[in-house]
Amino acid sequence: MPELPDIVVYLEALEPRVLGQALAKIRIVDAFVLRTAVPPIDSLVGRKIERLRRLGKRIAFGFAGDRWLVAHLMIAGRLQWTDGAAKPAGRNARAHFTFPTGTLTFTEAGTKHRASLHVMDGETALRAHDPGGIDVATSSASQFAAALVAENHTLKRALTDPGLFSGIGNAYSDEILHAARLSPVALTQKLTAGERARLHAAAREQLTAWTERLRREAAGRFPERVTAFLPEMAVHGKFGQPCPVCGTAVQRIRHADNKVNYCPRCQTGGRLLADRSLSQLLKADWPRTIDEAEERRRPSSSSE
Repeated sequence: MPELPDIVVYLEALEPRVLGQALAKIRIVDAFVLRTAVPPIDSLVGRKIERLRRLGKRIAFGFAGDRWLVAHLMIAGRLQWTDGAAKPAGRNARAHFTFPTGTLTFTEAGTKHRASLHVMDGETALRAHDPGGIDVATSSASQFAAALVAENHTLKRALTDPGLFSGIGNAYSDEILHAARLSPVALTQKLTAGERARLHAAAREQLTAWTERLRREAAGRFPERVTAFLPEMAVHGKFGQPCPVCGTAVQRIRHADNKVNYCPRCQTGGRLLADRSLSQLLKADWPRTIDEAEERRRPSSSSE
């Protein structure tokens, strides 16, 4: 799922291409992607885009007359840009928006149809699509701490709650927790003041660093490598690979609806977290520490 760094870079790429441009044509390829009927999406044709805005992981296009189009990419949705009159890509296309400068294509891989488009009038209707989480990059330490401890959840759940923190999903929450050296299943209300401050600093640093990295990679082009699995990541998507800090194999559990990647030495004091399905299946055979797991992997020696 595109998260805050991806959405920011998408917006920066869209601004010189569509801001101030009148929408010339719309072609909806898959009718299911459009989740509203009033106002009709065709009413956007002929209107100029006057504003672009991020609402968590959503992109909002503000047209003349205070009419808005909100795109929620969800897990598999992406944006593609085709310059000028060139034919836009047709693979996985859900909708095409043609401007004098080129065509913006809304794509979604797979068959689950989670990505969506909504058309609405006015700021009040637009605010209903904003989950309301705070922007970590501009939040103070006290604002961050207040959002964090509002309810007693695991750190993984809290960081990925869009009502608490804006734009953080499964990938960057793994990276933030690794950088902060905190367990993904630690409870928010059990953290010390020092741990809360460390998490705040790590969140700001990781989101800023990844935004800058993606911005450099795009280098003015429209972003193409928008993925949750990047080779430069420390733990996300790196199950079984060595942690870049200590060399320990990255571990993975399934927590709620997400897969959680973490380093047991850097984040959990050498303790292996219990995977809900595997630990129940293996019970007493489930290793409790990374040392125990490594001991079990060693071939047993036999004397003759």
